[in-house]
Amino acid sequence: MTFTVAIIGRPNVGKSTLFNRLVGKRLALVDDTPGVTRDRREGQGRLGHFQFTVIDTAGLEEGRGEELSARMRHQTEMALKEANFALFMIDARAGVTPLDKHFAAWLRKEKIPVILLANKAEGKAGEHGLYESYALGFGDPVPFSAEHGEGISSLFDAFDDMLLNLGIDPDADEQPQLDTKSITIEAEAEPEQDSGDDVETVDDNTPALPLQLAIVGRPNAGKSTLINQLLGEDRQITGPEAGLTRDSIAVPYQYKGREIRMFDTAGMRRKSKVVSKLEKLSVADTIRALNFAEVVVLMIDALDPLEKQDLTIASLVIQEGRGLVIAVNKIDLVEDRQATLNEIDYKLERTLPQVKGIPIIPMSALSGKGVDKLMPAVLKTYDLWNMRISTSKMNRWLSETLEYHALPTVKGRRLKLRYITQVKTRPPTFTVFMNRPSELPKSYKRYLVNELRRDFDLPGIPIRLLLRKGDNPYD
Repeated sequence: MTFTVAIIGRPNVGKSTLFNRLVGKRLALVDDTPGVTRDRREGQGRLGHFQFTVIDTAGLEEGRGEELSARMRHQTEMALKEANFALFMIDARAGVTPLDKHFAAWLRKEKIPVILLANKAEGKAGEHGLYESYALGFGDPVPFSAEHGEGISSLFDAFDDMLLNLGIDPDADEQPQLDTKSITIEAEAEPEQDSGDDVETVDDNTPALPLQLAIVGRPNAGKSTLINQLLGEDRQITGPEAGLTRDSIAVPYQYKGREIRMFDTAGMRRKSKVVSKLEKLSVADTIRALNFAEVVVLMIDALDPLEKQDLTIASLVIQEGRGLVIAVNKIDLVEDRQATLNEIDYKLERTLPQVKGIPIIPMSALSGKGVDKLMPAVLKTYDLWNMRISTSKMNRWLSETLEYHALPTVKGRRLKLRYITQVKTRPPTFTVFMNRPSELPKSYKRYLVNELRRDFDLPGIPIRLLLRKGDNPYD
């Protein structure tokens, strides 16, 4: 039987450091700046033989109404509702603060079982705070160091006692854990022999794994609002302030029976404007989410469409070889909707000619209008990104293409394209065997890619064309 643990505490007591240690990965951003974590983040934790869901939460602060601190606290309240028990962290070096006492009283009102964790308890500096923490009324504190891993065995014992008291048997109905990481390694593979089947198929070797979907864009484009609209709940913090999301949060989602793992990411500003260490960490976290993603939704603001930074992000997605869908948010606020969409089409055609036909979905993430068109576009893009075309069909296509547009003569010698095969998917990658690959003009290579895209209906998908010297490898 699985269980869920929420890590609770005021800002900067070490919650994200503990979260990273329990999940065994550096998933949450960690910095000395208080309040780095704003949204709740879930991960698969492990402590000894215990496997469980662990939730990292925002630092608890007083807040009223629509203040940011109040919205962050609401996310913590949602985490508590999902949890079987809470890990309430204090900073043993700082001692028990009035804010610690305030939230200890709040936790008691919530009537959730609590393990009190005195972090930063290594050495004599934490002794006083450790003794003070008894006054919080949660029994014996667990002395711990999230940074150095000291006190792990004591934390395990506290988990064991808590699960026994709650009547939870973590070994009951144990299911094997799936590794949901999906990493694509770009390499020039050897050509595959033709199966003789002309039918284009989706090559998906891991159907049990969720589709990895990243939502990216400039600050305040509406990324978190979109995720909340898709989920039908206030899962992510939203508001008029730019840059609310600071690190990439993975959120499970199901669309018509299809498992999807969505990444809400921090807004990406121009490099020249990124000065603080924390924002640099946030941008690096967004880029890491792109590496995990299979399809990327680029959110742009219809009131300020396709600025230079939007195009820079789109280029990065294409360079990473991911499927791209563009969501034009706040379309309900523009006077001339069609003129705005035409302008976006024109800019994409001029600046990203290597990826024609990118799906463009106009919407309002806040009202939900047009959002229903997004996921069908994402799934279609994913299927095209996985598409495999038979070698026999590819070579018939090559023959017809060469007849229509003959190869140029270079330095008085004729170039010859002899054979083509698809060597990988995700994205579709093809190798052409020819006599002098270094002499093929870039314009003709672009022509081949554009013809591939048009004839095999691959809009908005990065296509990679590799050139090799040689004849048909199967002759």
